[in-house]
Amino acid sequence: MNLHKRYATVLGLLLLMVLHGLPPAQAGDPPAPGEELQIEVTKKGLGKQVVISQGAKEWFMLIEVTPENAVVVRQEKENDQYLVDESETHDRPMTPGEVDAAIADYVNSVKTRAKKQ
Repeated sequence: MNLHKRYATVLGLLLLMVLHGLPPAQAGDPPAPGEELQIEVTKKGLGKQVVISQGAKEWFMLIEVTPENAVVVRQEKENDQYLVDESETHDRPMTPGEVDAAIADYVNSVKTRAKKQ
């Protein structure tokens, strides 16, 4: 494959990731050896959700944005037992950049905690 085709392929993949709500920085990060985290980011209206799983553990974050406010839901469960189930309401909508940053921070936090276990 020549350099131009390879460059076009990489750009096409990046465009697909952006269109499907996957920040390129997260999508390109390879998992650490033995980490085996499955990460799925989905666009939900003006917000996003992320589901991260590793064996029997699952982490979930939903950011729901309306014109009036933003609601952030965080859950962590192992098997069928919830270890964390919390939500917070912000009195203003979050910007797309704030949503992306919150999702990225959450994913990085889970990755760090999963490595320590």
